[in-house]
Amino acid sequence: MNVASIPIARLRPLALVTVLSLAGCWIPSKVQHPALRDDVPLAGLPTTANAGWPAAEWWRVYNDPQLDQVMALVMQQSPDLAQARTRVKTAEQSVRVTAAQAGLSIKGNGQLTRQRMSDHGLIPPSLLGFNWYNQADLSLQLEYDFDWWGKKRSSIEAALDQAHAAEAERSAAMLSIQNAVADAYFGLLADENRLALTQQAVGVQQRLEHIAELRVRQGVDLPDTVQQVRAQLANTQQIQATLEGSIQLRKVVLAALVNVSPAELPPLQARALPELEGAIPDNAHLDLIARRPDIAASRWQVEAALKQTDVARADYFPDFSINAMAGLSSTDQGAPHFAGVSSGSKGDLGNLFSLGSRVFGITPAVHLPIFEGGRLKASYGASRAQLDAAIADYNVTVTNAARDVATQAVTAQQIAARREKQDAQVKADAALLANAQARATHGTKDARESLNAQAQWLQQRDQAINLHAQAVSTDLALIKALGGGYRSDLDTKTAPSAAAPSPTSNPAGAP
Repeated sequence: MNVASIPIARLRPLALVTVLSLAGCWIPSKVQHPALRDDVPLAGLPTTANAGWPAAEWWRVYNDPQLDQVMALVMQQSPDLAQARTRVKTAEQSVRVTAAQAGLSIKGNGQLTRQRMSDHGLIPPSLLGFNWYNQADLSLQLEYDFDWWGKKRSSIEAALDQAHAAEAERSAAMLSIQNAVADAYFGLLADENRLALTQQAVGVQQRLEHIAELRVRQGVDLPDTVQQVRAQLANTQQIQATLEGSIQLRKVVLAALVNVSPAELPPLQARALPELEGAIPDNAHLDLIARRPDIAASRWQVEAALKQTDVARADYFPDFSINAMAGLSSTDQGAPHFAGVSSGSKGDLGNLFSLGSRVFGITPAVHLPIFEGGRLKASYGASRAQLDAAIADYNVTVTNAARDVATQAVTAQQIAARREKQDAQVKADAALLANAQARATHGTKDARESLNAQAQWLQQRDQAINLHAQAVSTDLALIKALGGGYRSDLDTKTAPSAAAPSPTSNPAGAP
């Protein structure tokens, strides 16, 4: 309904009176900020006081130029990262669209109409003296919606929160891809190191086979001795073939992550696996909320859902707007006049720009929801359900983060203990090998003892490299569980009843 006769200064009192008149109607109360958990349950895990959080480019701690080169290619060419960036851009454009719908709107209109009047109409043309007439209008129209209930402001803030969530999700995707690349790269190095040891083991078994064949031909040993040595040689060669296939497969996986063909990968030379210094900071139970991009994204989803409840609640209140129009309008009989050429009619549109053709108008308006068939209540209920779902998702994300960190920390601790025992066994086998070689040199024992000792030593070294590779993979998983260099600054804009402030996304190392 339009209330053009009411002065603009009296619109706000009118709004208050209108709202009071709806006192008998059910209007939901404003939803307070939910109490969200501000720490991660990590009690009982081993922490280190001087342990630092992963840096933005966390992979540089391994001091591997080849890995740095591969990571640079990933940041430039990964299709998954490109897809995540498009989601961020889409969310940013949604913010602009939402913001553009609020505030003042100005439109320009221009219209030229030529129309013939019916001979049998309400006013016969015979009384007017003409059948054809021309109508020309030029105007500017201004429209402004008063956001007294915060509906548009909440919509803009919800769109901003969604954009922040998309940015955090992009950081999470980037971390996952970087972690997968590092894991595939170090897996490749581990296989190459194990392959070098296996090739030595094949050579040792071949020498043992040759000695066994000589002893059987000389009648010293039974023929079964040769078959036993050949079975061991075949087993070692099978391990060699498995490792060669694994190396090729890891190169294919690495190339797919980088978005190139295996032949286009940079030359990767065999290197020793890096030494590890990973640990959990002693303040992880508090700071992990701000360090995990998936937690930050869930937190922003809660903020966006909370703003949407404000939008749904504002629909219960009346909308107030004001429209203003200023322009020129002229109606003339006869044919239109174009570029100074007249068709010989009785008149033209030259009066359009005369002072008397001015038109003005102003229209204050109020739109009051009276009967919506349950739409308002259903919309508000849906927004509350989305808020509850976002809160539940946030709590699950925090719990999963705690489980992730705990799992990797305990696994790393177990592997470290196993590596310590394995290193002791390697040293013991190395001492046995040295003694056997000394006896062979002095002629007190034949070469079989030293060759068997060397085979045992190579096998223990292979197990040590395998454990080292598991430790590196667990270290990578722990870096990812700790956020991989992500950092979100916390903002205290939440309500006093909230248990924790809302995050402001600021991903470290973002391109």
